[in-house]
Amino acid sequence: MTPSGARFDRKMNPLVIIPARLAATRLPNKPLADIAGRPMIAHVVDRARRAGIGPVAVAADSAEIADALLSSGAEVVLTRPDHASGSDRIFEALGRLDPTRRHDVIVNVQGDFPTISPQAIKAALAPLWDRDVAIGTLAGEISDAQERTNPNVVKVVGTPVAPGRLRALYFTRATAPTGDGPLYHHSGIYAWRREALEEFVALPPSPLEVRERLEQLRALEAGMRIDVMLIEDVPFGVDTPDDLARARAMLGGSASEP
Repeated sequence: MTPSGARFDRKMNPLVIIPARLAATRLPNKPLADIAGRPMIAHVVDRARRAGIGPVAVAADSAEIADALLSSGAEVVLTRPDHASGSDRIFEALGRLDPTRRHDVIVNVQGDFPTISPQAIKAALAPLWDRDVAIGTLAGEISDAQERTNPNVVKVVGTPVAPGRLRALYFTRATAPTGDGPLYHHSGIYAWRREALEEFVALPPSPLEVRERLEQLRALEAGMRIDVMLIEDVPFGVDTPDDLARARAMLGGSASEP
C-alpha cells in the first residue's frame, strides 16, 4: 500500500540478504544454535522466504554457516570475516549476488531474528514507496517499563508523517524523548535503496555513531532520510543465552548448547 501523501515510486525489485557471523561476543556460534532441531539461521531464512518480497541469500563469515544451510537450499555468499557491521557484510555479498544491478532495494534481515514475522519484513519496505526516503525500518511502542531505561533497547525519536509511520530524527540508547507520550523500540531490520547503501558504506563512522554505538546514526548525520513503520510485534534479537532460551520456548526448540 502506498502511504497517503507520498510521491509514488516505481515498482521495487528487492533482494533480501541476511548477514551471519560466528564471532558474536556474548553468544559465540549463535547462527548454529539449535532451535527445534535446526540452526537458528535456517529459521531466519525460512521467514524471509515466506515474506515473498524477493530472492533470499545469506552473507556468512564462515564455511560452517554455509554447511549448516546445505539442506535448506539457501544461497550463501562467503564474505570477509573482519567486517565491522552487517551493512558492510551485505554490501560485499551484494556485489557478487547482483553485479548487473537488477535489484534496487536491499533488505537486511538480521541473522539472529529467528522469530521475526514475514509481515514485519514486508512492512520495512513500505516507506520506500516515498521517493524521498532512503531507508525503511521498524519500531514498536514500548510497553515494558524496564525497557524504557534499558540501554540495550534502542529507542527511535521520530515525527509522524503518515498513519503508523514516523520520520526518524534520532536513535539512542537513552530514555528519549522526555515528557508524556510513547517511547518506541527500534528493530534493526533495514530496507535500503541500493544507492543509499553504497553511499553509507563509503562513509567513515560518524561522531554520534561512535558515541552511541549505533550505525544508523551515520546515515542520519549524512542527511539520509530514514522512515519507520510502527508494528505491534517487534522482533527480538538473540544476543544472550536468555534470549536463546526465549526463542526456543517460542519455537519449541532444543535446550542443547549452541
